[in-house]
Amino acid sequence: MSRASLSRFLLSSATLLALCISPLSQADDKPLIQAGKKTLFQRVLTTPGCHLSPSAGGAAGEAQPTFSRFYVYERAQAGNAEWLKVGPDSYGKTVGWLPANCTTDWKMQLTLAFTNPANRDRLLFFKDRATVEGILDAPDPVSKVAPLRAKLKQGAQAPGVLAQEPEYFIDLQKQFYLLPILSGEEVMTESGFRTRLLNVASVSKDDDKNAQGAAGANGGAAGNANASSQLKEFSAAVVFVIDSTISMDPYIDRTREAIRKVYQQIEAQNLGKQVKFGLVAFRSSTKAVPGLEYVSKMYADPNKVKDSTDFLSKVADLKQAKVSSSSFDEDAYAGVMHSIDKVDWSQFGARYVVLITDAGAIEGDDKLSNTGLSATQVRLEAAKPGVAIYTLHLKTPAGIKDHSKAEAQYQNLSTYPGTNTSLYYPVNAGDVQEFGRKVDALASAITSQVKAAYMGEDAIGSALNAKQDPAEKKMLEDAALIGHAMQLAYLGEKTNSKAPPVFKAWITDRDLIKQNIPTTDVRVLLTKAQLSDLSDVMKKILDAANEGLISPTEMFERLRSVAATMGADPNQLKQNGNAKLAELGVLGEYLEDLPYQSEVLNLDEETWKSWDGLAQEKFIRTLNTKLRHYQRYNADVDRWVALAKDSDARDNVYPVPLEMMP
Repeated sequence: MSRASLSRFLLSSATLLALCISPLSQADDKPLIQAGKKTLFQRVLTTPGCHLSPSAGGAAGEAQPTFSRFYVYERAQAGNAEWLKVGPDSYGKTVGWLPANCTTDWKMQLTLAFTNPANRDRLLFFKDRATVEGILDAPDPVSKVAPLRAKLKQGAQAPGVLAQEPEYFIDLQKQFYLLPILSGEEVMTESGFRTRLLNVASVSKDDDKNAQGAAGANGGAAGNANASSQLKEFSAAVVFVIDSTISMDPYIDRTREAIRKVYQQIEAQNLGKQVKFGLVAFRSSTKAVPGLEYVSKMYADPNKVKDSTDFLSKVADLKQAKVSSSSFDEDAYAGVMHSIDKVDWSQFGARYVVLITDAGAIEGDDKLSNTGLSATQVRLEAAKPGVAIYTLHLKTPAGIKDHSKAEAQYQNLSTYPGTNTSLYYPVNAGDVQEFGRKVDALASAITSQVKAAYMGEDAIGSALNAKQDPAEKKMLEDAALIGHAMQLAYLGEKTNSKAPPVFKAWITDRDLIKQNIPTTDVRVLLTKAQLSDLSDVMKKILDAANEGLISPTEMFERLRSVAATMGADPNQLKQNGNAKLAELGVLGEYLEDLPYQSEVLNLDEETWKSWDGLAQEKFIRTLNTKLRHYQRYNADVDRWVALAKDSDARDNVYPVPLEMMP
């Protein structure tokens, strides 16, 4: 099996940002260094049943919560066993001793989250690496995987399989779980796809209640009957986010008409409680053009709309603006974020935003932006409440110079997490009739899925019989897939699905058969102090670059050092102001064990130097929008997580998506 190198970086002799301590100056109050490294500290995670003792080999003391993270300060032998003197951080404080056999090494601060399994098979956890390699090396992986899945479906143990992912989606945003990466390597499969072989740790708090995980949680007739029962309460909210600037009146009127027609179907079938509609309108900066009246405005909140008459009365006075905006792009992200932040999505199982616009979006680094966010960041914010964003892009003749840029923005914005599906649909020449057909079809498809769930039927495949043109058929097939994903997320929450009770195992981050479909995505666990350090250091680097105090090459080298440190050990970011990664020659050791690399680390120095000033400036602006986004993480009190019971709140972590790292 050929392996792609994960550390193809040129080390520079230029001055780099201070990030870690020299082994020559390491004091006694510092943790031990990892084997074969010069600067990286030893860290471990506790396993179930781990007790802290006052001395090596001493009486068992307080039980430690599973996956508590400790730094290792000393190793000793006692009673024919190895013991570790540990502390909660790398600043010299130790709290006692742990038996080494109840811990596992944790070399990087990365954890995984399951993607929604709507269009893939459930992830398998294997006992041995060789078993996974054998599947990836096989010319026909189906022949290897099918017998294993057949055994699991029967409730039997499959050879070499420790567990499998639950049938229903576990939303990390609502129910935090840890799936730490212990080690990993990028490989090329026999089918020609790049995937990663990962050694992970996993455990549920209620191991005894989840013993069925290995044989197939939530499976069988009982599970299906339970699902049908749960889906009786399944409901949907569809919030249209409409550009209401000049030229949009025909589309506003046609959207109202589509909703009116769908409401007729809903009310005729007594589904009024199951499907609710809302509407947000957006324009552009009122500071630049006060006559626009608003940047974004909620006309109808789906939680407050009683019926079709109520909805239509709430949106009756929605009209296009009377004055032009200051630029062709409008603040679409402000409209989408208004719907994300102001609607109580928790009341609904299926959650949709339908963006309708004939213009590109004002980017977060533009002074006219109301949110300061990019398409990627808005997409990540929408994923928190589990909202799917559809975009109907009206490609009118007036915006022909804008079409390409806008399409790239909305393709990104409308990519539904984990499914590789972009819910972006262009309307050629802004044709009002074509637009009307698409709005009608989309609203009807969503409503039909909710009805099917309510009736206990399977909505998947219903679009396959559609007689529409290929573009419309694809839209309905996508809608069926996303509807299925929404149901899996809803059932996962209602049935309290948990990560399987297995400790160490081998997995791949791509489906074993559909090897282009991801099974997991990556989070970096950062404390508030680490996030603050990251913001401070990034800001200083970017400010120095903007003021001409450091060269573009030196700026890139510094950013790369920051990025490497945040993946390997964020605590070291500000530890010593005098040591230099380049002078120590250790940047490579920060990179070589990282199976995933962030935006900066994926960019090599040669490419960076080949860019002109405008391209480099655009890259810097992207990093600035990430910095502003960190403020939302700080304020997001519901998603800061304690990794150990009764731990200091300063040690709580936020699972930052890898794509939000520098």
